[in-house]
Amino acid sequence: MDEPALIRAAQRGDLEAFNRLVLAYQDALYNAALRILGDEDLAADATQEAFLSAFRALNAYRGGSFKAWLLRTVTNACYDELRRRKRRPTTPLEPENEAGEEVEAPRWLADPSASPEDELIRAELEHAIQHCLDALPIEFRTVVVLTDIQGLDYKDAARAARLPLGTIKSRLARARLRLRDCLQRFRELLPAAFRLLEERGA
Repeated sequence: MDEPALIRAAQRGDLEAFNRLVLAYQDALYNAALRILGDEDLAADATQEAFLSAFRALNAYRGGSFKAWLLRTVTNACYDELRRRKRRPTTPLEPENEAGEEVEAPRWLADPSASPEDELIRAELEHAIQHCLDALPIEFRTVVVLTDIQGLDYKDAARAARLPLGTIKSRLARARLRLRDCLQRFRELLPAAFRLLEERGA
């Protein structure tokens, strides 16, 4: 994908070029929104709103990491949703499908080549990680999502979150300490999952 060429074309109003950019980044934005909001429907809404906002503001993009620029739009959409709801987002112990039935693992974790044991481990660890993320204050959670989950470097994360670089570093350090303490409690509850994960070198 020639990203710069697609961006230039999209800035000229080429919807097909913008749609190709959407396809390239929709999973990353949805996963970021899901981690921040902890709800599939809200994450889908925030992702859609982020892309609409990005399209409207595309001519304001002046270079740098396009992924970071897009993640800033989805982070803003998530904050808007949280402000509207005025409550802390939560994640059910077992995610539900469209019919309202409990499922063992979220659909974005599905791996057709994984064994039942691997799927169980993955589901347990996913729940542990999301539970610990949900326990973080939103400002800490956002920084973890941008850096440790989406893989942005500190500078791009600072641009995406519109925060000073030092604030990103300090929040991330504090968030990681809290996550480590939280996950340590799950290590005691799910020893087999953590042991097998370590044996696989993950």
